[in-house]
Amino acid sequence: MEWRDEGIILAVRPHGETSAIAEILTAGHGRCLGLVRGGRGRRLRPMLQPGNHVGCVWHARLEEHLGHFVLEPLHLQAGLIIDEPLRLLGVTSMTALAQLLPEREPHPKLFSALQVVLSAIDEDRIWPALLVRWEMGLLDELGFGLDLSTCAATGVNTDLVYVSPKTGRAVSREAGLPYHQRLFQLPGFLRGEGSGDDGDVMDGLRLTGYFLERHVFGPRAVDMPQARQMLQEKLGQRTH
Repeated sequence: MEWRDEGIILAVRPHGETSAIAEILTAGHGRCLGLVRGGRGRRLRPMLQPGNHVGCVWHARLEEHLGHFVLEPLHLQAGLIIDEPLRLLGVTSMTALAQLLPEREPHPKLFSALQVVLSAIDEDRIWPALLVRWEMGLLDELGFGLDLSTCAATGVNTDLVYVSPKTGRAVSREAGLPYHQRLFQLPGFLRGEGSGDDGDVMDGLRLTGYFLERHVFGPRAVDMPQARQMLQEKLGQRTH
């Protein structure tokens, strides 16, 4: 069997002396793995970098087999950020987190959102907030989405400035003020107010990071990707 798609390189590992196994988040077929013949060679190695956008043909004798990828470059931006540590951490964090998705299960919205972040990766005032939005989408796709539509305590849909760590629901300023030290700040850009400064982005990363740890990494007894931890630390340094 065979299919054609486009995708974002998530990870690559060596296989044998010359080949590689590529893990790719595709638009229509979800997260897929496949053997790339010659993937360790000089010609293909630059293309097989996390964050690169490629066209791909996957083929195998049976659907359940690993299969082979034949790839072509569409937008190779990994080389453009190799000398930009913060951007590199952002891309590495997202590609690592995307590996949490079930294999071969389509997530077109998350794929499109990842493309949006990657297309803005050279805009340092924009992409960090987009990354937080992408992590919110990842939580939703994994079945742990937050409800930011109304206040958990009163049901109002205005002046929502907190998020409850217990329920993952928004809380209004009035209802949450007596307990604000135990609540997460809901950044303005997640309420549709502006693009988000560094302080807002840090609030967003703390929010998504908490629920990723609680629902995803904690139950699996694994650590948050190092790139995600370093990204939060580096962005936190910019706020001081």
